[in-house]
Amino acid sequence: MNPILFKLGPLTIHSYGFMMALGVALALWFIYRQAKRQGLDAARLLDAAFYIMIVALVGAKLTLFVGNAGYYFKNPKELIWVARTGGVFQGGLAFGVLFALWYFQRHKMPTWKISDIVVPALALGHGIGRIGCFLAGCCYGTECALPWKATFHSEYAHNLTGIPLATPLHPVQLYESALNFLNALILFLVLRKKRFDGQVFSLYILNYSIIRYFTEFFRGDHPDRAFVLQGPTPLLSVTWPQLACVVSLAAALLMLRIFAKRSRAEP
Repeated sequence: MNPILFKLGPLTIHSYGFMMALGVALALWFIYRQAKRQGLDAARLLDAAFYIMIVALVGAKLTLFVGNAGYYFKNPKELIWVARTGGVFQGGLAFGVLFALWYFQRHKMPTWKISDIVVPALALGHGIGRIGCFLAGCCYGTECALPWKATFHSEYAHNLTGIPLATPLHPVQLYESALNFLNALILFLVLRKKRFDGQVFSLYILNYSIIRYFTEFFRGDHPDRAFVLQGPTPLLSVTWPQLACVVSLAAALLMLRIFAKRSRAEP
């Protein structure tokens, strides 16, 4: 649990940045291999993936800023945190998906066939990135008394992310990392035997909606987050990110039905 992996002279290698770079590299490798196997233009697809990642990153940061605009206007010095963090993943995902759909249509690329290839790589890269979150101390969990609790002692991490020190916390980043790795495996297996284009993409949206809804219960990095429904206990309350998960899950189920119906209608 150290935000700095190592220092080499004036060069500092940060845990979060390193794991993000590793996740991106493995995701691009996966996309390239699968594109070659399915007879697609792998080089062209890698170009598209590069642009999509940039748009998704900007979208994630923009979502973070807009969602906390009042705080940043009052504390403009904290804007540096927007530059350092990866942002809000759900926001980045929405921006990335919308841009990808536009890009694929504009360049006459097989939209849903490519999307099915990309999402297992996305889940894999996300799982690796969440390990970086854990090492850096961002997106940290609520207090925990379970045997696998995690305790941070790095002043640097505290100053960077606000994570409580010497306090046992849920390693929620690792929960999400493990679930994303499981999601990547499931999607890869479905990809090999999918029945119609769009099936793997829809399953990714469905699975991640469930993952994010579950891990939200253990997130402690935004104790003042707004609730859509405030219940007597956290398990009976619904936050805005969880509401987004419910909406995206319903959309995924609808997409599965539409894609399956379309495949049956094709000659």
